[in-house]
Amino acid sequence: MTVTNGYDAFEGAGDLLRALSAPIRLAIVSELAEGERCVHELVEKLGAPQPLVSQHLRVLRGAGVVRGSRRGREIAYALVDEHVAHIVADAVSHAGEGPS
Repeated sequence: MTVTNGYDAFEGAGDLLRALSAPIRLAIVSELAEGERCVHELVEKLGAPQPLVSQHLRVLRGAGVVRGSRRGREIAYALVDEHVAHIVADAVSHAGEGPS
């Protein structure tokens, strides 16, 4: 067992927040909070190019935020954990409040 320097416990949280740091990734998570979506559905809803959406889904998958399951010829993406949807909703709500 290693000795922690006090910050090790926050490493996973930092990784999660880095994965959520792009506005389009926040939008993807918000959309997936409503239910499973295929890439073409996200492209249509977000108005972003398909390669860009796919790239950001890859980042979110790598961070363990979303998972993909095959639906015929397509892959349906869903949130791994609903907690992430709450984090994003709270961050968007807080940002909309403006400065205190």
